[in-house]
Amino acid sequence: MVPKNLRVRIVIAEMCSSFQATRLARGKGRTIRCAQIHSSAASMTDTSTPQTSHPRALRWWLVSIAALIAIMVLVGGATRLTESGLSIVEWKPVTGALPPFSQEQWTQAFEAYKTIPQYRELNAGMSLAEFKTIFWWEWSHRLLGRVIGVAYLLPFLWFLWRGVLSAELRRRLWLIFGLGALQGAVGWWMVASGLSQRVEVSQYRLATHLVLALLIFAAVVWTLRRLADRPRRAASSRLKMIGVALVVVTFVQLYLGALVAGLRAGRVYNTWPDIDGALIPSAARLFFEAPWWRNLFDNALTVQFEHRMTAYLLLALALLHALDAVRSRAGAAVVSGALWLAAAITLQATLGILTLLNQVPTSLALAHQAVAIAVLTLAVFQLDWLTPRRSEQPQQKLALPAAQVS
Repeated sequence: MVPKNLRVRIVIAEMCSSFQATRLARGKGRTIRCAQIHSSAASMTDTSTPQTSHPRALRWWLVSIAALIAIMVLVGGATRLTESGLSIVEWKPVTGALPPFSQEQWTQAFEAYKTIPQYRELNAGMSLAEFKTIFWWEWSHRLLGRVIGVAYLLPFLWFLWRGVLSAELRRRLWLIFGLGALQGAVGWWMVASGLSQRVEVSQYRLATHLVLALLIFAAVVWTLRRLADRPRRAASSRLKMIGVALVVVTFVQLYLGALVAGLRAGRVYNTWPDIDGALIPSAARLFFEAPWWRNLFDNALTVQFEHRMTAYLLLALALLHALDAVRSRAGAAVVSGALWLAAAITLQATLGILTLLNQVPTSLALAHQAVAIAVLTLAVFQLDWLTPRRSEQPQQKLALPAAQVS
């Protein structure tokens, strides 16, 4: 279907051509110009695609979801640091929302915990009061997941019913909902890995759980940013490439950070800038397990070394990007975003070093994780500034036939 503004321009062009032909047939022999007609048409019909107006409630809803996900990631980090993740050994999506109330219910939950290896090998002799402490961390983490599910689904259905969502936005929000449902299953898949043969969850599954949560967070932030009507200047391909690289490397670093947490690798090799007595450990220490690739995920020294090297790479990319944005005069928003991102990554690296040197105290570890979320947010913001929108691409103007007659 031809857009309405394009139809108007076609009609005006035809009228102009007809008028010129009539004047020529009458032998006037002079040029008839239609600049004023086209100027009037341009004022009545915007050549750019109209931007969708989204209700303020939609934006606040997405802001709330992003905030809840960030809080849940931090609570999940605290749950890991306090070794609380295996305190609830059953997955009850509905009835599990209620904690134990009576003494009998608490005793049943405690006895269930006593059946897993973590209790027998790490927490034997734990009192009921101590069990309650780790129970409340894990219960709060799971409750937040349920709250996010309800807080997302109900307003989403309401916006669908009101018909305020475009087709593209509906597809994106359904995808985010699907990822959220998958995240719940991945969470239990992670917990199940520590209930029979291990005293903690698998670091592979922990990393998958964390990265998926932050992928959902980034998708919500990206969707929220694309709702805002802001003009964008054309950015160089180099700036765009580094912007994409910053987001990708940030996710790689988050995955490696989760592996470090899963292996408790931050509690060993607590020196900087050297690690295991050298800036770069020997290959024999980095790759002593067979096959060699298992060291990338299972060897505490190798995983911590990867985490450090990726941090240096991320910081170098951020500083290069900031310098490039300033020198190329990419626009106030891009320059400001690049500088803020470089500052956040510098702070994140500093917190990482302090966390390592102090053998991962809970306060520093959670601050390190909180700034990681901020880094991811700023990286998504920057990529949004560097990425033009389809709705901002101007339509091709109608080519009119030459009308000048001598």
